[in-house]
Amino acid sequence: MPTDTTPAATRGQLACVGLGMMLGAHLTPRSRGWIEAADVVFVAASDALVEQWVATINPRIASLQGLYAEGKPRQQTYREMAEAMLAEVRAGKRVVGAFYGHPGVFAQVPHAAIAQARAEGFEAVMDPGISAEDCLYADLGFDPGKVGCAHFEASQLLFYRRIIDTSAWLVLWQIGLAGDRTYAVRASTVEQRQRLVDRLLRDYPANHPVTIYEAATLPIGRPRIDTVALAELAHASLHMHSTLVVPPARTLEPEPEHAGPNGASIGPQTPESDAPALP
Repeated sequence: MPTDTTPAATRGQLACVGLGMMLGAHLTPRSRGWIEAADVVFVAASDALVEQWVATINPRIASLQGLYAEGKPRQQTYREMAEAMLAEVRAGKRVVGAFYGHPGVFAQVPHAAIAQARAEGFEAVMDPGISAEDCLYADLGFDPGKVGCAHFEASQLLFYRRIIDTSAWLVLWQIGLAGDRTYAVRASTVEQRQRLVDRLLRDYPANHPVTIYEAATLPIGRPRIDTVALAELAHASLHMHSTLVVPPARTLEPEPEHAGPNGASIGPQTPESDAPALP
């Protein structure tokens, strides 16, 4: 652990940065600067092409992907990833963790590593990146501020009591893992996903259109935007990075004291016709 008398040049430091979603297009100048100046860059990306691209900025890279293993609990993998970075920080190195998307959005390792580094007296920062959420608004063409938008991890919605406001957009993350409690698989079963569908059917009709979204990761690629009826979701092709977008099922209901003539709302609201229709 560094002390106040430790020379600044020998103190380790940690920066967790976001690579964005699209290879080479979303990296900010500040995050690039952290990567260029690092003694070692730990890369967390499932695509070897991403690692190769980061190596063109700084060849001193180390992949975190090898810590994953079939049947190995993801929580254990995450602890090992954080510890790998912290070991180099303690050795006095300038360490960068380069993460897919935004390093603070659905990413446990950066938060854990930064908190531990700071607890041990090291400088640790997080630089944002463009996340799948940012791409989602652009690709699907809706403003979350218009009628509101709620975000949940899919299994959390299933396992805990949460209240859904069907007049707002609903975004569910990691639907490909919905219903799994083991943290050791890369895809949940159809039966587990059906439990999520059954949960949503409490609040939405079976024919309500829902969209499976996956952001494009290459400039020549296209995002996945597949709209299906809610009742069909459990049998759809889903991945770890699939996100579910559920449009509003009803209009906003004004509070009586804020209603205009004849009970009409005097504030903005979105009619049901704004929701995407099934193809």
